Amino acid sequence: MSTFRRHGDHYVARLAPDEVRVLRKVAAEVVGLLTEGFDHSDPVVGRLFPDIYPQDPVDSAEFRQYTEGDLKTGKIDQAGAILAALPDDTDGRVRLDAEAAEAWLRALNDARLAMGVRLELTDDTDLTSELDEAVLEDPGSTRVFQLSVYAYLGYVQESLLNALLD
Repeated sequence: MSTFRRHGDHYVARLAPDEVRVLRKVAAEVVGLLTEGFDHSDPVVGRLFPDIYPQDPVDSAEFRQYTEGDLKTGKIDQAGAILAALPDDTDGRVRLDAEAAEAWLRALNDARLAMGVRLELTDDTDLTSELDEAVLEDPGSTRVFQLSVYAYLGYVQESLLNALLD
């Protein structure tokens, strides 16, 4: 797996073709969720856009009316930052400036939140145990793949955050 490293004012990683494909697919799915599949009854949308006043639906709806468009545009742009920076060639090099790196962090967080909802993960979930159990049940299952992608996104996010803090 690739690790981000600070190189001057940029953050650089060399991604394997499979890593590029996974990141491209995940970012595109977030964009699709926010554009084509945006539905307030979807628990993922609820997680990405939580009610600011859960005890007061009227105030929450009013707040949403004034803020949701900009928040949604920001999330789409952040996922777009991942898509824009991913290499098309065999070199696999990603080079991010500070602004792009921060957009990547926010987009990776959104992707992990969305996947966590779909996978029914909670704050108490031990991802390693969850993955081990899924592998024992069916190593070729979709759940094993999705949990692996979730873990990979966490790795990329941590790697980039550590590079930013260096």
